[in-house]
Amino acid sequence: MNQEEIKKILPHRDDMLLVDEVELIDNKAYGKKKIIGTEWFLNGHFPGHPIVPGVILCEMLAQSSCILMQDKMEEGKLPFFSGLDKVHFKRPVKPGDVFETECEIVKSRGPFFFGKGKGMVDGKVCMSAEFSFALIDE
Repeated sequence: MNQEEIKKILPHRDDMLLVDEVELIDNKAYGKKKIIGTEWFLNGHFPGHPIVPGVILCEMLAQSSCILMQDKMEEGKLPFFSGLDKVHFKRPVKPGDVFETECEIVKSRGPFFFGKGKGMVDGKVCMSAEFSFALIDE
């Protein structure tokens, strides 16, 4: 699905929509984001050596994951991050890279969803994390 289709599921817009496309295969979400070098989060991080901040990589992972909850996001519900755990950064993501995510929801309880995922560039893992979301009324 492209960004216009993603916008029908996620509330993120403009500079905060951090995935270009997401594909669902066998209960996993595979997202992509091309880092072109002009993104707002690269300004000052770091001058002369721009790298995508870790918290932004976590948000890209989260946005990909939320597509897996699309059938649970009824009218008036928004997905909110409720936790991050076991976050590991292994290599930087830089302008020119295509950051690819692979995420899955491993369990749910009430309004809470628990997942795990990893982010890669050229098939090499750059980061991984476990996370949780809550579906909250707008």
